[in-house]
Amino acid sequence: MSSSVLLPNTPEYKKAQRQYFKATKNRPANIDQQWTPFRAAEKHFKARFPPPDLSSVLDLAAADDSRTQEIIDGHWKGSPTSIESVKVPLKGRSSHAYIIPAIPGLVILPSFIPQEKQASLVRWSLSRHARKPNDTNLDVHYELPEEGLWNSWLKARTDPDKDILVQPKASVSQPLQSFPVGPRQLVNNEPASLETFKTISATPKPPAAPSPTAQPTPVSSLVHKMRWANIGWFYHWGTKQYDFTKGKGIIDPELKSVCDDAVKSVNWERVHGTSSADWGPHGPDWQTWDQTYEPDAGIVNFYQEKDTLMAHVDQSEVCATSPLVSISLGNTAVFLIGGLTRDTAPVPILLRSGDIVIMSGPACRRAYHGIPRILEGSLPRHLRVEALEKEETKEEWKPYEEYLRTSRININVRQVFPRGFDPYAESSPS
Repeated sequence: MSSSVLLPNTPEYKKAQRQYFKATKNRPANIDQQWTPFRAAEKHFKARFPPPDLSSVLDLAAADDSRTQEIIDGHWKGSPTSIESVKVPLKGRSSHAYIIPAIPGLVILPSFIPQEKQASLVRWSLSRHARKPNDTNLDVHYELPEEGLWNSWLKARTDPDKDILVQPKASVSQPLQSFPVGPRQLVNNEPASLETFKTISATPKPPAAPSPTAQPTPVSSLVHKMRWANIGWFYHWGTKQYDFTKGKGIIDPELKSVCDDAVKSVNWERVHGTSSADWGPHGPDWQTWDQTYEPDAGIVNFYQEKDTLMAHVDQSEVCATSPLVSISLGNTAVFLIGGLTRDTAPVPILLRSGDIVIMSGPACRRAYHGIPRILEGSLPRHLRVEALEKEETKEEWKPYEEYLRTSRININVRQVFPRGFDPYAESSPS
């Protein structure tokens, strides 16, 4: 797989131009008037032609002289001043975080993950985590190898005879799952809370049916179709609620340490100290996050270049205000975050490899957000083989670079329950 940036007078540019004219020639002239502000922003950044103008996109790397070469290598550049941001020092560190006044509770930690740790998290995501017992989007459809798709693919790269055919699970005896008819509902789950927890827990969560059209497929083809791997408590996509009957998965200590460090390094007084938002019946809880933050669920998202994540709201966690930590690895992405409805125009932000975003507080945690674009050709040099010195390390990293050239990995971790809450108990402390 290859990746290229669309430059004028190149064959790729002209091809995209032809595809654009073909796709839009019968489009009604006023169709954009039917779009919400969030949808209009998604359309703008998703467009392959003409390439999107990033001058309105907040790019905090552009404010850091030490990242100049990273921006040059990655081709794409936004603006450090397009959106108002406030620089605040991190506790116990020489680096800084940024808060965005337009989105109360949003905290950006540029380049928070050291370069070597980024590579370690990439290895963890692909090799150690995306395998049993952690469910992926492909497990429902295929009998995946016990060692995981990635590890099987590594063997197949050096020995084509080991590029095994992965068998589908579907059979003629299995009934097909039915879905509600009509337009797709992006948010149709009841917001979780201590008051609604028992009702939500009792909601039936039938397993998804395997695809009846899935065919035996080589490992080498399936590895690029992996889209997510579950972390901790199992998220049931059909109901957009957690299925606690599957038990609590383990949060990897390395990942937990990164999340803890990020949350505990933020001066939350600077973020929420003047907040007048409705924090619920128990009031603000940010003063205790240093002691009470305990990540217990999440997901690893595997984006290919043309993948997007539509505007959505995360409202399945009982802890509706505690920090959601999102880690970016690989290619750069455009991140959109708006308000409580799609009628609020979103703020566009460039997220580069090593950046962390923390969504916290009642407004930010319930804000619509999404990823309309992975920026092609933006893999930073420190995740390429050319940046390594030892030959054995270069050889080991080659398949990871090959994958990352056209991919972005996002690890986002959240807290479902207050610390000490037992979902299996008849009654738990509030």
